[in-house]
Amino acid sequence: MPTLRPATADDAPGIARIYAPFVSESVVSFESVAPTAEEIESRIATNTERYPWLVCALDETVGYAYATSHRERGAYRWSVDVSVYADPDHHRCGIARALYTALFALSREQGLFNAYAGIALPNPASTGFHEAMGFEPVGTYHGVGYKRGNWHDVRWYEKMLDERPADPDPPVAFPDLDASTIECALETGGSLLD
Repeated sequence: MPTLRPATADDAPGIARIYAPFVSESVVSFESVAPTAEEIESRIATNTERYPWLVCALDETVGYAYATSHRERGAYRWSVDVSVYADPDHHRCGIARALYTALFALSREQGLFNAYAGIALPNPASTGFHEAMGFEPVGTYHGVGYKRGNWHDVRWYEKMLDERPADPDPPVAFPDLDASTIECALETGGSLLD
């Protein structure tokens, strides 16, 4: 049975393995060189100072998702950019849905209200998935990236995670959430894998 948990440095090789083909064989990612496991380990360490990075594991890592800062200016601090990737051998098994469900539950617990995802086009699988997860398109950057011999558009999607209060408290950093809150959010996503 697959399990969801926060990512650790030990997950970096598996994450790098999953992510590499999206960089080197497609335009899904606009990175031009697939990051090494060491680079992924550094990204996990840096990102988890504020936001969650989750993995889905069987005998090995089969998917991951994370939230990151939407923009650095203070007024954006209640919004995050999100990404999710599943091993192609495990597509259509509910892994991405489970990871996003847990990630959104954690984001709400942190006091975050908006999630954004950018999708390089064409990518009907990702656009369909994000729309099924409640994202709505908000705009398209035309010809914003050049990769693999072509210019590519990126469509941006948004999802409201929670009702926006008139005077929100500052968001809580992921490491400051208590263990039971994290476990509950992981169980919410993990229940979709049963």
